[in-house]
Amino acid sequence: MKKESNLKRLLEYAGGYKYLTIVSWIFSALSALVALLPFVYIWKVIGEVLDAAPDYGKVQNLSHNGWMAVAFAVAAILIYIAALICSHLAAFRVQANIRRAAMHHIATLPMGFMEGIGSGKIRKIVYESSAATETYLAHQLPDKANALATPLGLLVLLFVFDWRLGILSLLPVAAAFIIMSVMTGKRMAKKMEEYNNALGQMAGEAVEYVRGISVVKTFGQSVFSFRRFKESIDNYEKWVIAYTKDLRFPMMCYTTLVNGIFAVLVAAALVMTSGGVTKEFLLNLMYYIIITPVITLTLTKIMYASENRLIVADAMSRIDRLLEMKPLPETKNPKRPKGSLVELSRVSFRYKNAARNALENISLTIKEGEHVAFVGPSGGGKTTLASIVARFWDVENGSVKIGGVNVKDISKEELMNMVSFVFQDSKLLKTSILENVRLAKPDASREEILKALHDAQCDDILKKLPEGVDTVVGAKGVYLSGGEQQRVSIARVMLKNAPILILDEATAFADPDNEAKVQAAFDMLAKGKTVLMIAHRLSTVTGADRIVVIRDGRIVDTGTHDQLKGRDGLYAEMWRQYNKAAKWKVGVSNA
Repeated sequence: MKKESNLKRLLEYAGGYKYLTIVSWIFSALSALVALLPFVYIWKVIGEVLDAAPDYGKVQNLSHNGWMAVAFAVAAILIYIAALICSHLAAFRVQANIRRAAMHHIATLPMGFMEGIGSGKIRKIVYESSAATETYLAHQLPDKANALATPLGLLVLLFVFDWRLGILSLLPVAAAFIIMSVMTGKRMAKKMEEYNNALGQMAGEAVEYVRGISVVKTFGQSVFSFRRFKESIDNYEKWVIAYTKDLRFPMMCYTTLVNGIFAVLVAAALVMTSGGVTKEFLLNLMYYIIITPVITLTLTKIMYASENRLIVADAMSRIDRLLEMKPLPETKNPKRPKGSLVELSRVSFRYKNAARNALENISLTIKEGEHVAFVGPSGGGKTTLASIVARFWDVENGSVKIGGVNVKDISKEELMNMVSFVFQDSKLLKTSILENVRLAKPDASREEILKALHDAQCDDILKKLPEGVDTVVGAKGVYLSGGEQQRVSIARVMLKNAPILILDEATAFADPDNEAKVQAAFDMLAKGKTVLMIAHRLSTVTGADRIVVIRDGRIVDTGTHDQLKGRDGLYAEMWRQYNKAAKWKVGVSNA
């Protein structure tokens, strides 16, 4: 089946606005033809001046021809402006619809999708790729219609006056066009893909670098501490330099040819006038020298339109790859879980392109209302284990059940109502505290939201804000600390009141004062709920009903804090190391 052209697909995104795009091409082509008419009147002006020389008082139509040239020049500009208005209206609609379609599709993808592809790459695909289509439709396509119409008018004009000079004017153009075709062919399409890959990699690594900037400043490190970010910059630098050198010679030849048409005409004129100069030949020569810059401008527009076509092709390819990502399959006969019992049976899971399983043959039952903590070395699978309960991903082997129902048989909406999350780095939107909390329950009353904030220990936060709960976070210098943001996030989860709660190192960024308040908020939040807690600080899990120790994707031990620290195992060693680190103090020498 033949694939639709990118242009046709872009026009489909335009909806009814696609007709404005077509109108913009017509107007742009018309403006190109109208823009040639001033040169005809300039030719008449030059002809009159040469005929009247040396008695210039005989010139009669100079003013008329001059004003006609100005009138057609202004008309060409106005028609071109009308073309751009039409093209921009359509282009903005296309850009908005592409972004809307992409974001709607992203919302259907599993929660683990963002973690897998990276927020920097997603931003580049959604915003920069769609922006490339806007530039193409709003500017490049009207310019291309303009550039294609111009040669048709020029062919007539070039051969009307002196066909010999007309042919000589086109020879450098033909050579330049061949060079341009080589530069913007299939090889360029491949290079454009490599270019965007390099940019995408650098954008993704930049996001990760910015996230870790606090560590860089704390320990006085430089950018070289972030090896992958530096490597992405180095790779981009090498690619750009190599590509620039590769195009140096053909671009030099192209520029020389399109800007040297007049030089060919002057050289030809010297040969053709060796027997004498006539007024007619001089008039035609001057006309050709004046009009040849239009040829240069036309070729340049075509070249940039061809280059931008490749950019759009690559942008559409990236958007397609995003839209082709499949959401997790939805059951046609959803079932409602009975309670919040969590059961994992012989579960194995591997991330895409990973060398080994992140989880291996996990079997675990978490009773309704039980508080279970996951501990173990970093990278052992704690977060992955909690995430598959909420169906961030689907497991390859085994089953995950909530309330006796496989999570694959629970509707997406029902599952999200069953599970709430508090991550270690909670984010608030740039809107009021009230609306930030209301995200969890859009129909919640003001009283319900205020109660949730009170239960989440946020009263002191609201008191210090200029407009209390209606204060917009991030506006006019209003910012909250990490611990304060965490408490507002907890209020949001309290308002949602889901029976299963997942806490991912939720006190990691809180100072001592905030940590005490966050912990008090957690105690209120966790009442009567099934809690899955991921923790690195072992002091936060000592009161858990059960602790599950995970290493290399496997459960290596389970029990209460007292049971595990009394055994000779991984948890006991971790507890000894944790206490040793907690008691460590900087020694002061008195020598």
